[in-house]
Amino acid sequence: MKQLIIHCAPELTQAALLEEGRLVEYDTQYPLDSQRAGSIYMGRIVNVLPGMQAAFVDIGLAKNAFLYIDDLLPVHLDKQPKIKPPITELAEVGQTFMVQVTKDPQGTKGARVTTHISIPGRWIVYMPEADYIAISRKIDVEAERQRLKQLAEGNLLPGEGVIVRTGAVGQNEEAIRDDLQNLRDLWNTVLAKWEEAQAPAQLYQDLDLLPRLVRDVITDDVQEVWLNNANVYEEMKHLLRKQNPGWHGRVAFYDRKIPLFDQFGVTEELNYSFRRKIWLPSGGYLIIDQTEALTVIDVNTGRYTGSIDLEQTVTDINREAANEIPRLLRLRNTRGIIIVDFIDMNSEANRIAVMDMMTQAVRKDRSKTTIVGWTKLGLLEMTRKRK
Repeated sequence: MKQLIIHCAPELTQAALLEEGRLVEYDTQYPLDSQRAGSIYMGRIVNVLPGMQAAFVDIGLAKNAFLYIDDLLPVHLDKQPKIKPPITELAEVGQTFMVQVTKDPQGTKGARVTTHISIPGRWIVYMPEADYIAISRKIDVEAERQRLKQLAEGNLLPGEGVIVRTGAVGQNEEAIRDDLQNLRDLWNTVLAKWEEAQAPAQLYQDLDLLPRLVRDVITDDVQEVWLNNANVYEEMKHLLRKQNPGWHGRVAFYDRKIPLFDQFGVTEELNYSFRRKIWLPSGGYLIIDQTEALTVIDVNTGRYTGSIDLEQTVTDINREAANEIPRLLRLRNTRGIIIVDFIDMNSEANRIAVMDMMTQAVRKDRSKTTIVGWTKLGLLEMTRKRK
């Protein structure tokens, strides 16, 4: 059972997604907080760095954005040159580009931007200049993959591209076509603003928290949506009514004395899940350390002593950790390179079983997560896409 809990306060809106009563996703928005990732700008090149094959772009934020050469080359790999040209051939100081933020400013670093524009919709991600079709890897039924690909092909204009999202499974041609047309209209609005704007300028801002939840999180398997603010409750009903009239009965207004997050155990889960040391039910524990380059997770037996032999004991702990780690990565929105130091196992079959558990668990994650495999030092290497 999935439940979406939305707690509204004057200074902060918080959203928590529960699966079988466990917290798996958490998002927040402050009233003056504007979403940067996904937003599109007219930017001006202010510095070109040949030694880094990159450029700095003024998009109107406090710090200049970073544009790497791969984000200037064609998005389709088949159209990219085999040898990358010097970035000085592609960009010069004063030149303007339409760019999209792929990574928010963080610390001393500015935003990361790309010229590969993509706009997510309900069923597809629209790429106005990509000229290819991709199907979500989580759609694993080949007949459905082919059906959705044919629907997309039949509705695209020359030069357009799309990624068909996982939620599109079972959708008919009308739903795909309507989603595509809405995104195409939005793109034409962006182009119209480009013609009138002077760099730096924002051309498009990704959705605020509430409509973003409707677009990305609320799927048919979400049984309940709870809100504690009457105005937001009415807004949510309006948004869902436009998407699916049958959703009306699943949205509920919460007006009890006990705080909403406390009622559903979200506060306790948040306090537990963001610590450095995370205890597992068996008595083992995880240590999670995040650096600028990567995240390292150490698995320990802790208080668990087992009952059969050492190999079985460490395998039990590792299997429990393999089930819990993907949930924590998803909840904490951990991104980039992730290294997991499981307790050493002698049996290759046990190592394969633990990695298979991780592979199955990450399939629930909306962000692309890849299990790379075991390193020579016995560490499990994985990546989670930055969003």
